Amino acid sequence: MNRPFPVRWTCGFACLWLPLIISSRAVAQGAGQPPELPPNATPPPDFINPDRPGIADGSNVIGPHRFQVEIGVQQELRKDAGVGTRTTFLPTLLRFGINQRLEARIEGNDFTFLRTTDPMTGVSNTAGIQPFSFGFKYHFQDQPAPRKHPSLGTIFRLFPASGSSDFRTHHTVGDLRLTADWAWNEQWSVNPNIGLGIYEDGQGRAFVTGLGAITLNYNATPRINPFVDMGLQAPEERDGKSSLIFDAGIAYFTSRNVQLDISFGTGALGHTPPHPFWSAGISVRF
Repeated sequence: MNRPFPVRWTCGFACLWLPLIISSRAVAQGAGQPPELPPNATPPPDFINPDRPGIADGSNVIGPHRFQVEIGVQQELRKDAGVGTRTTFLPTLLRFGINQRLEARIEGNDFTFLRTTDPMTGVSNTAGIQPFSFGFKYHFQDQPAPRKHPSLGTIFRLFPASGSSDFRTHHTVGDLRLTADWAWNEQWSVNPNIGLGIYEDGQGRAFVTGLGAITLNYNATPRINPFVDMGLQAPEERDGKSSLIFDAGIAYFTSRNVQLDISFGTGALGHTPPHPFWSAGISVRF
């Protein structure tokens, strides 16, 4: 995205969270209690669990003394009043495991290249660095078994005013989201997010916005995971309307510690989302 803060679009789906809250037990009952395995049972494979490529982020952390890199390339197309833009950037997330419940995170869109085509003035190119965020994820409730209360966590991000060229921001902004993972069975699961953010729009004005997203996952095999998701941000800019985006893709685990992914999507509402975009990336756990 050409906005410096969210790597993914998000917004609120309160109705999706109501059944999660109703079905959840007290946090203290769920925290720190992994599901028990039957005698002589083989533990499930400990596969990497990245937050990319879907719009919604997961509720689980990577674990103590772990380091995880999630990086990709993304390209977005936009057209407004005959002026077309092509934005290419490198969405990057670095995750540092602190303990079983907490991880530190550094996230941003990294190096960005913007190509603008205007029928009146011709073609122009702009390159620069978008702001990075510093934050954390805290996992506070496990899901003991499929169809039981969901796994829950929270993610906080703070974006100091930074960046270079046309991508520099003038305000310190950030967001706070509640995240969940709710497995229905061994193959199907849903991953909703909801939260609030303070962002900066294209005119350099700070504004408060509602955030939320939802991802539907299907584990076709232990190594292949296709998904569809959507995200809504309301408003998309100060005094603006809402933006809605749809996305679909597939993730493939080459090993327990490496995931490859590719996805395609497009905006459905608003003028800030791209029409369309694609992304491909890799996640590696150390």
